[in-house]
Amino acid sequence: MERLIVQIIVDIVYRLRAGQSVRAICRDLGHSRRTIRRYRKLAAAKGYLDPCRPLPEAAEVLAQLGPVYSPPSSNVSSVEPYREVVTGLVGQGVEMVAIHQRLVRHHGYGGSYSSVRRFAHHLRPRGKEVVVRLEMPAGRCAQVDFGGAGRMLDCASGRLRQAYCFVMTLAYSRHQYVEFVFDQKMETWIGCHQRAFESFGGVPRELVIDNAPEAHKSQGGGAAGGAGGPEAG
Repeated sequence: MERLIVQIIVDIVYRLRAGQSVRAICRDLGHSRRTIRRYRKLAAAKGYLDPCRPLPEAAEVLAQLGPVYSPPSSNVSSVEPYREVVTGLVGQGVEMVAIHQRLVRHHGYGGSYSSVRRFAHHLRPRGKEVVVRLEMPAGRCAQVDFGGAGRMLDCASGRLRQAYCFVMTLAYSRHQYVEFVFDQKMETWIGCHQRAFESFGGVPRELVIDNAPEAHKSQGGGAAGGAGGPEAG
């Protein structure tokens, strides 16, 4: 069973309101048609799809429509036609974000990053997994990940645009800050960090960058030390 997070619930409602088809939403977000149709029915009953009414706030959408459980999609993955390409890239050790970007740029793929990640996961050899837990003191370290998130509705312009997901995870508490943005500019990258620090109420001593925007990579971005100020847990 899958539980749709707040951002996805809101995104589904906004996409339906903008007139995107159920099939297109399934392709972009990686959820089943049954799930999308269920949210369409719930949203229509609440009047959220009426273009004459103002767009509902995210908190209201969640309160009225979520959290809702739905069965996972039994549809064939949107990545299946690119199996040979993905298999080759996985074998070369290419990162998931880079695989998704290559499919989009060079093969016309229109699906989400999460769909590619799930598909690639099933291609890996299923050996015995060994898990090593790394204990970090509070405020010591945070992990940053940045990758494509498929196309999402930009409420400022009312258009569907390529989105990116910024995630910062505190190593000690595993608390996370998640933000969706629509570009990979350096000022956006820095702004995401600043808002994450404000959300945590402090700054970790070290940052481990798993994936970074192309603009940051071109300048040699990597692990970085934290700035001064109170330390986050």
